[in-house]
Amino acid sequence: MSDDNLHPYTIEVAPLAKPKGFFGWSVRKHGKLLERSDRPHESEAKAHTSALAAVERAFRAGTETRRR
Repeated sequence: MSDDNLHPYTIEVAPLAKPKGFFGWSVRKHGKLLERSDRPHESEAKAHTSALAAVERAFRAGTETRRR
């Protein structure tokens, strides 16, 4: 899943205050918080990759419930 196909999800990656030098992420759906990282990531890229995996899980969960 690429960033172009994320609608209605948005990913926000930001540096953490503690521990310094680490990053966290949050995923929003239609502007409402859906999920937030619970652990620090060593780089912005690793945080973004982890957030994309969370979006994919949320997207799959949404499609599985619609099929039933």
